[in-house]
Amino acid sequence: MRIFTKALLLAFISVLLVQCKTDSRPEEIISNENTVHYAKGFSIENYDGYAVVTVINPWPKATKTYTYILQEKNGIVPDSLKQNTIIPVPIQTIVVTSTTHIPSLEMLDEVNTLVGFPHRDYISSEKVRARIDAGNVKELGNNQDLNTEVLLDLQPNIIIGYGIDNKNPTLDNLQKSGLKVMLNGDWNEETALGKAEWIKFFGALYGKQKEAEELFAKIEKDYLNTIEVAKKAIATPTILAGDMFEDRWYLPKGSSWGSLLLKQANSNYLWQETSGTGSLSLSFETVLEKAKNADVWITSGQFSTLKEMTDMNPHYAEFDAFRNKNVYSFSGKKGKTGGILYYELAPNRPDIVLKDLVKILHPELLPGYQPFFFEKLK
Repeated sequence: MRIFTKALLLAFISVLLVQCKTDSRPEEIISNENTVHYAKGFSIENYDGYAVVTVINPWPKATKTYTYILQEKNGIVPDSLKQNTIIPVPIQTIVVTSTTHIPSLEMLDEVNTLVGFPHRDYISSEKVRARIDAGNVKELGNNQDLNTEVLLDLQPNIIIGYGIDNKNPTLDNLQKSGLKVMLNGDWNEETALGKAEWIKFFGALYGKQKEAEELFAKIEKDYLNTIEVAKKAIATPTILAGDMFEDRWYLPKGSSWGSLLLKQANSNYLWQETSGTGSLSLSFETVLEKAKNADVWITSGQFSTLKEMTDMNPHYAEFDAFRNKNVYSFSGKKGKTGGILYYELAPNRPDIVLKDLVKILHPELLPGYQPFFFEKLK
């Protein structure tokens, strides 16, 4: 009797565990393993007929998680997930709101789905500029005040927005109007490969997860190979970064992706021991005291010549890197309306950025290579 009771109890527990598992997770699973490995801000889980995209950290210190269901044709979404935004995929039309979103569309061969963008002049991509010139990409105004009337007329399948804090009244109002919005937090990633991996976010929208995986795998491989090349360097040059904006000097914090890139290029970035992501804000005197003798200066992209720098601030000439003409900038490559290509493409292609830096800092390691983004100021 005692054995029989024990068997019933075990059977009951087994049923309960199975039931709990069924209630919390859909039955028809293809592969619920997260396909994202470097990025901390989102995940993708694939099920039979749909995928679950979870955006975890769309801005610094975000406390809310956003879940989106990408529903394939004839896919059945469980009742337990229907309270989330459901997006039929593959999408046919899209609005993006950051230039960092543009390269993913181009790499996935989906530029022709873009129908709107705020501040179109910032876009450098030649393919997108051709669509703008043809009248196929509408101007949407400012990011914090998108033109609702134009968006309602366009009726895009999805709007990819981003936030800098918990207040997104424009995006909230668009959703209340019946438009579908997804948040993208690529800018908040702390590593270069984490930023680049957001191509998988767009791949999922277009039913091109395999293509996105392959594109990212190539970037990852080249990036990691360049790190190994940089390790062969004998010297470790000291690096000054950034420059003055108004009355403050802005340069990367030690845990930012810019600082990490400089470290992986085998250099001694003078502020790499500081904590946090984003930018430090320092006085000119503080920077001069620490970096007067730095070997190389990587500027923010404000300037195209050394003269432009001293015209803005004659004291720039006090740095050894300036006097030795070891100042580099990414300002040279621009779209035809003035957008700087680096701001658009670099987050998606850290493999190129890292290779550029290794060539600048250790030219002997990459004979024959010409930097793509950076050039020495004259």
